[in-house]
Amino acid sequence: MNFRRAVTFSLIAASFFAASPASAASQTAIFAGGCFWCVESDFDKLPGVLDTTSGYIGGSVQNPTYQQVTAGGTGHREAVRITYDPERVSYDTLLDVFWHSVDPTDAGGQFCDRGFSYSTAIYATSAEQLRAAQASKQALNASGKAEGQIVTPIERAAMFYPAEDYHQDYYKKSPIKYKFYRFRCGRDQRVNQLWGDEAYKHIN
Repeated sequence: MNFRRAVTFSLIAASFFAASPASAASQTAIFAGGCFWCVESDFDKLPGVLDTTSGYIGGSVQNPTYQQVTAGGTGHREAVRITYDPERVSYDTLLDVFWHSVDPTDAGGQFCDRGFSYSTAIYATSAEQLRAAQASKQALNASGKAEGQIVTPIERAAMFYPAEDYHQDYYKKSPIKYKFYRFRCGRDQRVNQLWGDEAYKHIN
C-alpha cells in the first residue's frame, strides 16, 4: 500500500464530474506527474491556468476507480487535465513547469509512490502539442541539466476520466493531511535535489 492511501482515512463514493465550462479561447493540456493532488496544487499556482481536474488516463477500463488504478493492471496513470488561457500562459511554459516539478528520470513511479499508475507522462491534445513536447524533451535531454536520461513518455491523449470528487482540490479540502503526505513522500526534497535553483520553475 502506498503512503498516500495510508493517510486517506475514508473513501467517498465515486462521482465523476466534467470540468467547468471553459471559454472558447481556452485550451487543454494533460500531464501525469505522480500524485495528482500535488500536480493540481502546483499548476493552480501558475497565472493563466483556469482549471485543474484530477483523473485517470491511458488505460483500457472504462470509468476506472481509484482503487482499481492504484491496484494496477488497468493501464491508467493518475493525471491532471489543465484548462488554460493561451494568451496568458503558453504550452511551452506549462511544459517547463511540468519538467521542473517532477522527477522525469524515474520510470518506476514518483517519490514514495511506486508503480505504473504514478509514473510520469505527457498527453498531447493536439499535433502542435505533440511536436512541442517532443522538442522540449529532446532539448532537456541535450542540456544535461537532469542527473540522468529523461524517460517520461509523450503520447497522444486518450480518454480522460475525472477522479472521484474527494480527490478534486484535495490540497484545499484537507490541507493538513495533504501537507503531511507531501512532506513524508519526499516530493519537494527530490525535486529540489534534482533541479536546484530551477525547481518549481515559474511557480515558486
